[in-house]
Amino acid sequence: MSMYKYIRKAWTKPKQNLGEMHRARKRLWKKQAATVRIERPTRLDRARSLGYKAKQGFVMIRQRVKSGGRMRPQFKGGRRSKHMRRKKVINLNYRAISEQRAQREFTNLEVLNSYYVGRDKLYLWYEVIMVDPHHPVIAKSMPWIKKQKKRVFRGKTSAARKSRGLRNKGIGAEKVR
Repeated sequence: MSMYKYIRKAWTKPKQNLGEMHRARKRLWKKQAATVRIERPTRLDRARSLGYKAKQGFVMIRQRVKSGGRMRPQFKGGRRSKHMRRKKVINLNYRAISEQRAQREFTNLEVLNSYYVGRDKLYLWYEVIMVDPHHPVIAKSMPWIKKQKKRVFRGKTSAARKSRGLRNKGIGAEKVR
């Protein structure tokens, strides 16, 4: 087995396999800001499978998203029943939301992909792989990314494509979208 396979196996059940180290990480992450630039990926196997390379131009971001119900504040005073509702209808998953928040923080970079790294009772953490489209290394190896400006907000990333129902193709996939 390769090194990446062992890393993947350890991440299948992080509470059991990584134990105290994983809990200590989450305690540290909770104290940090919601958007943090990190030196290297926490899950190297997942990052590499999604396109990350240890080259100039690649940037890793850890993004924290609050989990739970997406509710508006309680209505004060009167309201018209058909005009507003308490529950927000957001057709995006938490991963896509975390990608968008990372993009808003780092406007000069483009989101390549993201993956899950942890969860506790209050928060979800995702690591977002971002690239500098104007860097010579990226411009040479990935020329297509220069043409896709702010792809996160147009639903071009993997997480957004999933929420748009584009994972399924062919007959029977019409009602997914």
